[in-house]
Amino acid sequence: MKNWGLGLILSCVLSTAAIAEEDKKNSGPIADPQVFVTDHQGRFNGQNIKYTVTAGETYLHDEKDQPIASVWSISYVADVKGDRSNRPITFVFNGGPGSASLWLHMGVFGPKRIDLPSDAMDDGAPPYNIINNDQSPIDVTDLVFIDPVGTGYSRPLGDTDGKKFWGVDQDAASIAEFVRLWLTKNKRWNSARYIAGESYGTTRAAALTDKLQDGFNGISVNGVMLISAILDFQTARFQTGNPIPYIGFLPTYAATHWYHNLSDAGDISLEDHVAEARRFAIEDYAPALLKGDRLASSDKATIRAKLASLTGLSEDYLDDTNLRINIARFAKEFGRNDGYTVGRFDSRFRGQDFDNAGERYDDDPSGYAIAGGYTSAINHYMTTELGVDITREYKVLDFTPGRNWDWSQNGSGSGFGNVNVAPMLGEAQRENSDLRVLLASGYYDLATPFFAAENTLATNGFIKDRTVKTFYEAGHMMYLHHPSLAQLSKDIRDFILAGQK
Repeated sequence: MKNWGLGLILSCVLSTAAIAEEDKKNSGPIADPQVFVTDHQGRFNGQNIKYTVTAGETYLHDEKDQPIASVWSISYVADVKGDRSNRPITFVFNGGPGSASLWLHMGVFGPKRIDLPSDAMDDGAPPYNIINNDQSPIDVTDLVFIDPVGTGYSRPLGDTDGKKFWGVDQDAASIAEFVRLWLTKNKRWNSARYIAGESYGTTRAAALTDKLQDGFNGISVNGVMLISAILDFQTARFQTGNPIPYIGFLPTYAATHWYHNLSDAGDISLEDHVAEARRFAIEDYAPALLKGDRLASSDKATIRAKLASLTGLSEDYLDDTNLRINIARFAKEFGRNDGYTVGRFDSRFRGQDFDNAGERYDDDPSGYAIAGGYTSAINHYMTTELGVDITREYKVLDFTPGRNWDWSQNGSGSGFGNVNVAPMLGEAQRENSDLRVLLASGYYDLATPFFAAENTLATNGFIKDRTVKTFYEAGHMMYLHHPSLAQLSKDIRDFILAGQK
């Protein structure tokens, strides 16, 4: 399970023969969509809820009405009497691109969840603890978990190439079409609509909102939940001449130092340490980076000393890096003297490499520490409780979409570093007076750091009084940490309830 990297674009080698074999599987007559319906009940946030689960395929069609893709989804619809218009719907997905929606499904939103260690420890081997999620927001919203084409059980059909759906614009268009079909088939056009995405799923959420609300055929959205957000990819593009990521990542480096080295001392709180890192990043560090080789030696020494105190890195190392801390290097360098690496998805996690001499870690300990549990949980849940009888592999995190992703927007730009969907969401807020945004971030997230997301929202036209920001003492998947799960669940429910008319 190598290269648990940015969690945004992932790469692997897929042979030509393997691609040809997959295309061969998709050719031939197209069978009818498979759908599995079951009835359930449970107690959520103090309320007894009966609900119907529909796990199945929705076919997307081309202009000739021929099926071109199957989108797998799992819908939870509460049994209510009368008009369902007062019952909101939340469409949920993860990111990758290339990830199925199991993480948010089995981690925070769904009526069942996997209960993994809260203290950043490895999940080990099965059996895992799959429990009732009494904090699920199903008491206040119906839920629809979507697996984009190429993830989960979703796939292109017939002779259609998966690349037709793999891109910033193409992906958003396919999910928008799924949403339209779901609303029509379920007669829910007058229900409040929410979108929740994690990681690249937040990129998808912004692009999807733009697609949905575009023009006179638009589908208005009530709220967008950005969980571990990345909207402007310049904030994660570590390259010569781009100071933006060094600024945005700094407070998360500081939080990591506090967690591993300062928390036991009790001299300063996490919030205070992070607040100082935020201030320093904007007021002192950013101007220093912009000055480049024009920075005076005395000023460089002052910046270097402050960086060392905030991050725990040595001044010698910071001098060698010219005051610029690359995330891939940080994860290895931070605990090098003590023989451990830190996780990128969650820097609370510690890993042990084969040796301590390398520039980067062998693998992300916050990735391999949880993957086995979540993969087992979703497959166990679908086959035993939802009655899903499909034998092909459920693709939890497939590298093929990511390595074939079209990063251009509206036909312009190339490379993920040029993508910025934040203006789309800012414009959507300005054109829809009811659209609210929730930004949920973990302090220890080194994949999509909280300060980078804050900076993005501050500079792309968002409406401040309709934008809520929340923070948690955990990482990218903040719901792994039990206290953060409880708070995130409350924040999600509060966000939805606040939007009811």
